[in-house]
Amino acid sequence: MPDVSAASLLGPDDPAPVEAVRAEGRAPLLITCDHASAMLPRVLGDLGLASAERHQHIGWDIGAADVTRQLAVLLDAPALLTGFSRLVVDCNRLPEDPSSIPVVSDGIAVPGNEGLSAADRARRTAALFVPYHHAIARRLDTFLAAGTVPALVSIHSFTPVMNGAARPWHVGILWDRDPRIAVPLLAALRREPGLVVGDNEPYSAREPVGYTMREHGVARGFPHAAIELRQDLVGNREGATAWAERLALALGPIVAAPDIHRVVRY
Repeated sequence: MPDVSAASLLGPDDPAPVEAVRAEGRAPLLITCDHASAMLPRVLGDLGLASAERHQHIGWDIGAADVTRQLAVLLDAPALLTGFSRLVVDCNRLPEDPSSIPVVSDGIAVPGNEGLSAADRARRTAALFVPYHHAIARRLDTFLAAGTVPALVSIHSFTPVMNGAARPWHVGILWDRDPRIAVPLLAALRREPGLVVGDNEPYSAREPVGYTMREHGVARGFPHAAIELRQDLVGNREGATAWAERLALALGPIVAAPDIHRVVRY
């Protein structure tokens, strides 16, 4: 593995750690995508993984970035997306969490993450995690400065099978105590015949695993929810477009309702 102990993590040929879409969008909503990319900083090489492994779910949320970009345009809402793989550092985990830089992910060993020093972990956090969350905080502050309490929605995807068990849900809405987005969104999606909609499935936001929603939604009292899409449904352009359009129709009226745009800590 390359030695990065004395090297800067990001070089001039690397992409930015944060991608902004529809930066001047007028909707009172910020869309985030915590696992948007499978890119690795050049200095880290391939982390000891084949390209096929890096482009599985362990590396990124397949289809989530495409849905996020299209949804931002459809709703005229700003969106912020991570620029690098969660294998480098997971922007939806506390940096102190051992799983934020996994040595093994979904049973696949990640050699480039073994034996990292505290300085190496801190360098990854400073280069990728901090800029992403600072960008989110700044954009939310911009809403507040303009007199608007923003809504926050995070887009993710999940595998159709985990540990040998098929996951029947097409989409899951993750939330804890704040019902302002989640409850009407669940109702809207469940009105569509044939959709299997999970309420805190296949993951639960009532477990302390989602850093972005807790840090920027729960802690600040902003209306928020995370959306999980089954990756086989959004893994190509056609599927991502269909789901972006579906979510835009469901979310649009919810976000437009003025009564949700208040600071409330449940």
